[in-house]
Amino acid sequence: MRSLIPLSLLLYSAPIALAQTAAPSPFTAPATRSAPAAQPILDTIPAARDIPYPGTMRLEVDASDTTQRIWRVKQTIPVSSSGPLVLLYPEWIPGAHSPRGQIDKFAGLRISANGKDIGWRRNPLDVFAFHVNVPEGVREIVAEFQFLNPTTDNAGRISATDKMVNLQFWATALYPAGYYVRQIPVQASVTYPAGWSAFSALRGTQAGATMIYEPTDFETLIDSPIFAGKYAGTVDLGSNVTLNIVADSKEELAATPDQVNAHKKLVAESLALFGARHFDRYDFLLAITDEMGGIGLEHHRSSENAVDTGYFTKWNDGPGDRNLLPHELVHSWNGKFRRPELLWTPDYRTPMQDNLLWVYEGQTQFWGYVLGARSGLYTKEQTLDALASIAARLDLAKGRSWRALEDTTHDPIISARRPKNWASWQRAEDYYNEGLLIWLEADGIIRRESKGARGMDDFAKAFFGMKDGDWGQITYTRQDVIDTLNTVQPYDWAGFLSQRVDRTTTEAPKAGFTLGGYALSFGDTPNSTTREIEKALKGIDQSYGIGLVVKTDGDILTTIWDSPAFKAGLASGMKIVAINGTEYSGDVFKASLTQAKADKKPLELIMKQGKNIRVIRLDYFLGVRYPRLTKTGEGESSLDRLLQSKTTSP
Repeated sequence: MRSLIPLSLLLYSAPIALAQTAAPSPFTAPATRSAPAAQPILDTIPAARDIPYPGTMRLEVDASDTTQRIWRVKQTIPVSSSGPLVLLYPEWIPGAHSPRGQIDKFAGLRISANGKDIGWRRNPLDVFAFHVNVPEGVREIVAEFQFLNPTTDNAGRISATDKMVNLQFWATALYPAGYYVRQIPVQASVTYPAGWSAFSALRGTQAGATMIYEPTDFETLIDSPIFAGKYAGTVDLGSNVTLNIVADSKEELAATPDQVNAHKKLVAESLALFGARHFDRYDFLLAITDEMGGIGLEHHRSSENAVDTGYFTKWNDGPGDRNLLPHELVHSWNGKFRRPELLWTPDYRTPMQDNLLWVYEGQTQFWGYVLGARSGLYTKEQTLDALASIAARLDLAKGRSWRALEDTTHDPIISARRPKNWASWQRAEDYYNEGLLIWLEADGIIRRESKGARGMDDFAKAFFGMKDGDWGQITYTRQDVIDTLNTVQPYDWAGFLSQRVDRTTTEAPKAGFTLGGYALSFGDTPNSTTREIEKALKGIDQSYGIGLVVKTDGDILTTIWDSPAFKAGLASGMKIVAINGTEYSGDVFKASLTQAKADKKPLELIMKQGKNIRVIRLDYFLGVRYPRLTKTGEGESSLDRLLQSKTTSP
């Protein structure tokens, strides 16, 4: 044991020790230490102002390369004077709620005037900004560059194949700093592979393989992406709404009359719900593909939707991705027309503050499932199964004990949907589905307090159904939401929302089920949602019991925080080699869980992690568990009425 020498003794004896031993003292003054001072950070990029930009930009995009998939851009930008000019590449992308601009794929920039290269300099504090010095007498400059689409999955989402492209103008355009983007005029043209069909909320005239789009403002351009493809078709859904389809093959385009009618009814139910429309026309852009990357992104007059093959041809296998179109259509009202005050920005450089996403996304998720049921895209049973799975999964989110729902609205900025090994503890974008449950509960409260006279439909009309034909934006605050709820049904809505949104909790908000005449329960048979989940992941989802999601080969995809599996030391990335002496398979896994419930004997797992093999004994005796909703009373309940169609069939 080493004794401690009092500091006072060290201080007084140090000179003697130095004299006796000539050893350096630890208290000798340090050598000279350089200490630079911080320099002021100067923002040399003009702030956006709500004034017109002098002139119309011309944007020419060549998207005809289906092999290397390089989009080549020529952009002509009028200028009113010589001197400094800052050009911006879009960074904060609407609908992404985060800085998702792909500046890493922006390449080959050359800026010229009157045919001469005038150079550029990137801003070191904002790498999306390029400084240009405009020479005397120049009236326009030309920017030429390429957008390098990923050709492999590890480079990003595939947005161009030999059969289709998903062109988003934020990837292929610059804009001048200092102006609201709605004040910058632009005319775009795009060249496609010969013989392809192109779809967008923009309209234009065709000249060979090039589509010359109508002049518009930069905000509308960015909000008007394009799907184009070799195999394509359109379906008129009525009310000036069109379903535009591109697919990997001609066979994938074939929709039956009943399938078309379900989409027509989606439009009719949506218009009946909100009572107003905030678009002159609306274009669903739907890609049915296994080659291009998936997407679901809202726009004011269109939406980008990419689903797996089989959308029509395997319709009876289950609802699959059919919840996507209802969700994105609702966003035309909730998110595009009405938008949280701190989420709206005047340009694509101003950071979004991501507040109220449990309204923007959460209530959209709520109406998406409701409209899916009302339109027939989902059956009632499929809708109830989805709600059960959502609530059960959210109950597993132990992260709610430290992270309130409101804080998850910053997750798009924090993690940008990167994989999480411990998502049940970290939490993710829970405002989607937990928001859904909050609004389901609100519907139950309104129906209870009004004795069935009103529900969330009345809120939708009051909050989103104003100013028919206006496709601008109206921002809102939490107080605006509370005030509208109180006009529908007086209640302590401020306290209701604060309890569920601002505070940490121990479980998901499931009172909407109770008020609606249902209860969350568990059984040993997967419902329609969990069957599809297991089919997609090619494994077994026992999140709700032992706390594991395991692929058919034994690889652990997910371990739920604080579950029996977690307490036994399991983690994603491990592999179950065998259970109770039998080689792992999905059937063996489920049979072992069932047997353990019967004989109350621990499971013996042979686990592999890297090159290490070990045996784990796991105490778990609840068997196989899958969620479901069980009716708690007789007759029609308020949740049943919520899901009922409000319009006649097409």
